[in-house]
Amino acid sequence: MKILVTLSGQEIAPRFDLTTEVMIATCGKHGELEDARIVVLPQPSADNLCHFIVKEGVDVVICGAIEEEYFQYLLWKKIKVFDSIIGTATEAIKHLVKGTLVPRQILT
Repeated sequence: MKILVTLSGQEIAPRFDLTTEVMIATCGKHGELEDARIVVLPQPSADNLCHFIVKEGVDVVICGAIEEEYFQYLLWKKIKVFDSIIGTATEAIKHLVKGTLVPRQILT
């Protein structure tokens, strides 16, 4: 499973359309983290970010606020979106792997 998390430092970026940094992580069949890398985007753009997500073959997106248009586009592309998540990227990935991540969740 390939996961993309929008970033603002170590935290999940509050807005999808203003994201300039993402973490791309790959999890194995048993939930173990196999690979994680940070990608700095050239500029904030929801359109370009969506294109990047599809091009990278991402299965799951974890983000803060996202406009309905982009949310629906990613769903149409069969990408699972967990939106309005507040917390760190590592905590969000841990919850996702355990199956306890839900949209609009505040992670502690």
